[in-house]
Amino acid sequence: MTKKRILVIAGPTGVGESSITNKIIKKYPLFTRLVTATTRAPRLKEKNKVDYYFFAKKKFKEEIAKKNILEHTYIKSRDVYYGTYKKDLDKKIKQNLNIIVNPDIVGAKYFKKNYNATTIFIMPESIDDLRKRQLKRNPDITKTELNKRLKYAEYEIENESYFYDYKVMNKEGKLNQAVLEVKKIIKKEKYNLI
Repeated sequence: MTKKRILVIAGPTGVGESSITNKIIKKYPLFTRLVTATTRAPRLKEKNKVDYYFFAKKKFKEEIAKKNILEHTYIKSRDVYYGTYKKDLDKKIKQNLNIIVNPDIVGAKYFKKNYNATTIFIMPESIDDLRKRQLKRNPDITKTELNKRLKYAEYEIENESYFYDYKVMNKEGKLNQAVLEVKKIIKKEKYNLI
């Protein structure tokens, strides 16, 4: 059996999958993060090719047609596309790195099917806990946007979390505990660490 190269760490927005990903990368230098392509505008301090590959919609669709976007999702409410940029993935595979992807369910299924990825769903302690995190992270979020995100988080937990190989609870203030669980999974699944 070939060594696993892709690790999916996903979960509802604000649950801490990025924080867990960054701690794993810091601990294991052979892990890196896949840089996703998107049509949304860069946020404060975000850099092209570092945080995301930022594309205009027309260019993003051209990249899909050229098969440079391997899988993608369109978020109608925000009129934004997100997807896996093949050039970034191929480059990191050639460098013999393990790649952590933080996708939605479409991406998680794609990587499980095509790359034998191990998939981990990060769970919040509760929806109320997620609400507090969202408000802390983005105090200017509108009530409508917050409720929309929380409703979608409930949907993900109830209808999508069963798909993942593992579920890890990320309790407020207990990030290191969640990271420890993910490390155990990485070792159990025999990812190359040296």
